[in-house]
Amino acid sequence: MQEAHEKELLSVREVASMLDLCERSVYRMADAGKMPRPLKLGARSLWRRRELQDWVDAGCKPVRGAIR
Repeated sequence: MQEAHEKELLSVREVASMLDLCERSVYRMADAGKMPRPLKLGARSLWRRRELQDWVDAGCKPVRGAIR
């Protein structure tokens, strides 16, 4: 079971801190398919903690080709 203090969804600020990146770089990487895409809730972008951790554990491999 998930720890009570651990949030399941992370803001761009929390993701940037986790990955040691600036917030803009997080958005750019997600848009380019280099990391998991966020969930969109209204104007907010939120990432699933488990999905990000699995991605990091797998070596941060691109998740899909860039959309252009």
